[in-house]
Order: sequence, then C-alpha cells, then structure tokens
Amino acid sequence: MAALGNRGTVTEAAGFNPEEDAQKLRNAMKGAGTNEAAIIEVLAHRTIAQRQRIKETYKQTVGKELADDLKSELTGNFEKVVLGLLMPAPVYDAHELRYAIKGAGTDEACLIDILASRTNAEIKALTAFYNKEHERNLEDDICGDTSGMFQRVLVSLLTAGRDESSHVDEALVAQDAKDLYEAGEARWGTDEVKFLTILCVRNRAHLLRVFQEYQKIAGRDIEDSIKREMSGCLEDIFLAIVRCMKSKTAFFAERLYKSMKGLGTTDSMLIRIMVSRAEIDMLDIKADFLRMYSKTLYSFIKGDTSGDYRKILLELCGGE
Repeated sequence: MAALGNRGTVTEAAGFNPEEDAQKLRNAMKGAGTNEAAIIEVLAHRTIAQRQRIKETYKQTVGKELADDLKSELTGNFEKVVLGLLMPAPVYDAHELRYAIKGAGTDEACLIDILASRTNAEIKALTAFYNKEHERNLEDDICGDTSGMFQRVLVSLLTAGRDESSHVDEALVAQDAKDLYEAGEARWGTDEVKFLTILCVRNRAHLLRVFQEYQKIAGRDIEDSIKREMSGCLEDIFLAIVRCMKSKTAFFAERLYKSMKGLGTTDSMLIRIMVSRAEIDMLDIKADFLRMYSKTLYSFIKGDTSGDYRKILLELCGGE
C-alpha cells in the first residue's frame, strides 16, 4: 500500500515517537476544555499506520481507547474527521457504508463514491471488515436498501471481480463499443444489463479504448449517452464508473467541488474524500481541482467551512 501512497498530502512524520504523541493527545484532553490545535497537529500529520501505533500506545499508557476519549471531548464535523483519521482504510470505508445504509434513508452518494472507485483488493478488504465488525452481510444490507438496476450494479461491483490486467483485445473493444451503442442510443429504451456487463467487468485500459470507439460510432461521449439514456442513481453510478476509469483523481475533484458548491455543504462527502484520499492521491486531486475549476481546493474549503473543522481539513489539503 505505502508505495502507492506517495501522491498524498499526508506523509510519514520523521522522528515519529508514538509515546510522545499519545502523551500530547492525553494532555490535550485533560482538565477543562480541549486543546484542539494539539489534536490537529498530531493526527493530521501522521500516516494511518502511525496513527495505529499511537492508538496502541495510548491504550497501553492510559488504559482507554483513544477514539472513545476523543468522542467524549469532540463534537460535530470536527469529531467525524478526527475519528475517520484513526481508522485504517477498509475500516473507514466499512464504517461509511454502514452509516450510509443505517440512517434514515440511504446515502446513495456514499455507496457510489466508494464502490465505483475502489480496487478489487480494497473492496474485498472493506467487505470482510464490514461483515466481521457489524456481524452483518454487506451485500444483504445493500440489497435491503436499494432496488432495481442500481442494486444490480452495486452487487456486481461488490463481487470485486473486475479484470485488473491491462490486456486490450481490439476485436472485443469494437464489439463492446457496438454493444453499448446498440443497448442505448440505437434502440428504444435502454438495455442496462449490457452497460453493467461491460462497465463493471472490463479492465481500465480496455474501457478507455471502448470509450474512444464509442465516440466514433455514436458521435458523442459515453457520458452524454448515459445522461440521455438513464436517470437517478443508475445514471450516477454508471457516470461514476466511467469517470473513475478516465481519471479517479478528477472524479474526486468533481465530487469535492459539488460537495461545496451552491447552498450548504455536503459535509459527509467532503469529509469522506478528504480523509480517505489524504494519503493516496490528494496532491493529484488538488491539481485536477485547480485545472477544472480555476480555484484551489484550499480556497474552496476555507470559504465553505469554519472553526477546527476548517483547520483540520486545510491541514489534510496541505496548503494552497
């Protein structure tokens, strides 16, 4: 994992001392009031692996769970970010999915964000953790909360069976592009299963070629066809898959932009992306954000949030 993590804004702290960090956090929560600045200083500047060691040390030296102590001291969005930072990636994904399903109504955007963008290994890890930790079955939970074709796409992604090779068979590319065209633009009504079979199963290199061929046949981008042919959550998830194939970091940049643009902020989405991508590809997400919206992600977060919540997000963003 670490090898991939070099495009993150959060990197390993040099001279890392878990005992010292655990003590700093303890001191930040002792007595009247909480020293939020100290909490930000430690947790926003350590990797997930380092935070796990801080958690262990804290438990050994204080005899309590760090997360529990933080929970009793913090509130609101700031608390959500801090607790998210303490979780290993699959645990955080599982936690987010559970929360998306459990609440009143389903947070479909969360299901889409996670399942459309994670690798096979990431999906397997989060599913295993979800099933063990919550003593439930993720697929059953998703099926209980969604329906129709949207549900079928989610179930397909959950199998974590996408081809992850980079093999491209030009004959199959031509066939897939033709099948997609005939399943949508060229007929009355849409054969959504065709879209599922191709978009949820084929590898990225293959799909990028399919999208090029599709453009030639249909005279429009696959995304435009999906928007014309579908609606609601099904449209959203197919678009998310296509965009993640084209560029995962541009996909997240767009999600961040949408979470802050207009009235109110979709904090759940903003938090989820900032926490889950900080160590993976935040540098590239920031670059894409600037390229796509001519504004820095930093300035957007600054203008849209406040207090300690703003401070910790800006630290995870890593400057202008």
